Amino acid sequence: MRQFLDASRVLAMDLASTLLFLAILATTGSLIAAVASGMALGIAQIGHDLWRGKRIEALQWLSLIIIVVSGSATFVTDDPLFVMLKPTVIYAVVGCVMLRRGWMTRYLPPIAQHLVPDLGVLFGYIWAGLMFGSAVLNIVLALLLEPAAWAAWKSAWAIGSKVALFLIQYAIMKTVGIRRARRAMAAST
Repeated sequence: MRQFLDASRVLAMDLASTLLFLAILATTGSLIAAVASGMALGIAQIGHDLWRGKRIEALQWLSLIIIVVSGSATFVTDDPLFVMLKPTVIYAVVGCVMLRRGWMTRYLPPIAQHLVPDLGVLFGYIWAGLMFGSAVLNIVLALLLEPAAWAAWKSAWAIGSKVALFLIQYAIMKTVGIRRARRAMAAST
């Protein structure tokens, strides 16, 4: 259970800026306040990790750059269609970074890194596929829906798809890891 909570914590921290953005947008209706809050939290998270001397992974740097650049562009354009299409570019860029073999290792507990490193690599590519699929879906939704409907659908998909894939990945890796550990123990006796 502790491994599940540790993995969940890392995912929650990675989604924190998005969740804060959605919460501020839903409660205030202010795109500017939501974007500014998400940007501030993203910068604060990286700053906190740097202050603690933690290594910042490439995906974390990319997330920060995307948050700052896309947030700034939102302030400049103030165009609803731009805001709606912006996640498409973000999903595509993140998907490309996720094609880097082994990027998921940071998210795996040591036991998983030992027992199921191959599944970590496989799920890294599956996560990349989710990002590319989300990019395509976002284009469709942005072109077909009004901004309020788009925000509801996009928010539900952005959070729901990631949580669902996380749970599927956790269940599969845990099950396979237990089987491999038992096999290794049986072989050593």
